[in-house]
Amino acid sequence: MSSLCHTSAVLVFFMALAVGVGAQQSNERSCDVIGDESSESQMERALLKKLEPLSQMRFNVTVEKGKTENYVYHFRVCREVNSTLHDFGGLVQTDRQNGKTTVIGRINETQVFNGSDWIMLIYKGGDSYGRHCSGEKRRAVIMISCKRGVTASSFSIISEEREKEQECFYLFEMDSNVACPAEDSHLSVGSILLITFASLIAVYIIGGFLYQRLVVGAKGMEQFPHFAFWQDLGNLVADGCDFVCRSKPRNAPAAYRGVGDDQLGEESEERDDHLLPM
Repeated sequence: MSSLCHTSAVLVFFMALAVGVGAQQSNERSCDVIGDESSESQMERALLKKLEPLSQMRFNVTVEKGKTENYVYHFRVCREVNSTLHDFGGLVQTDRQNGKTTVIGRINETQVFNGSDWIMLIYKGGDSYGRHCSGEKRRAVIMISCKRGVTASSFSIISEEREKEQECFYLFEMDSNVACPAEDSHLSVGSILLITFASLIAVYIIGGFLYQRLVVGAKGMEQFPHFAFWQDLGNLVADGCDFVCRSKPRNAPAAYRGVGDDQLGEESEERDDHLLPM
């Protein structure tokens, strides 16, 4: 009895743990486009929904520039990297030398737009610059390019523009199939006719085979539908091909013939005149 209670307690514990994890995942905050909710366009909402398959993935890239710069960039698509340490931080920089972290962009200040085969995701509202860019807040720009067959790969940093007075940014890129346009699946008229013709042939052969075997009781090659007709047709086609493609005439003389009477020719009647009685 005690072992049964112990097992039940363990099952209840794991069920509670699973429910807690599921609730934590469902409570994760997602991208919030800049502006009021009423001002969000249908295009922005559609793009955010398109990016949803990437939301459970984490991306990291390390950058080393001599002894002065050694950073790791942590990125999530429309999710917080670490909700405990960085409120709304969607792209965070960690200094590997001293462990200092800096929020490059936050998901509650998101912009998103696209082209034919790319999606541009922008996180604004990062931590403020110090001496650079007039002390404005940092901004992360992530270019997601189309690559079919790949959910997500090749996350990397391209550059950091911080020498301007305003509008500085970090530029990243990655590949994903979510940025690809929908493939055109329309079939041409010829393809449709070919598929229809092949389907009819398959139905004719399979249906005729079953009829000949189960109803007529045919065996062997006789099970093929209209076997005699197709056999005669094959012979006719073979004869036609032989007639058209034959290179030698039908009445051509043989390559070697014996000496016959037709080769002797006719002797002149004058040669026998001396044999006649006078």
